[in-house]
Amino acid sequence: MTKPIAILITSMMVAGIASAADAQAGKAAYDKACRSCHGANGTPNAAIAKSLKVDMRDLGSTEVQALSDAEIKSIVSDGKGKMRPVKTVSGADADNVVAYMRTFKK
Repeated sequence: MTKPIAILITSMMVAGIASAADAQAGKAAYDKACRSCHGANGTPNAAIAKSLKVDMRDLGSTEVQALSDAEIKSIVSDGKGKMRPVKTVSGADADNVVAYMRTFKK
């Protein structure tokens, strides 16, 4: 009975590792869908912010980094304020973008 439990636990651990978000893949998705407004390193594009008349948050800021992964994915998929939903980032790409955004933490 101990051996089947060990196999089950090992399988669950491997599955968890395999489904972990990939920050490197997130960079590619971020570069395509987010970079033009949010900058290469999460620092807002001042010209875009000015033209939209918004105060964009630095994605590495304490305020943004304090958001849960689910909250960030919701903002990406549903939009917030003047930010429109990003339809090209969903599913695993959304998880990967969040993982990449976590690398901006200051």
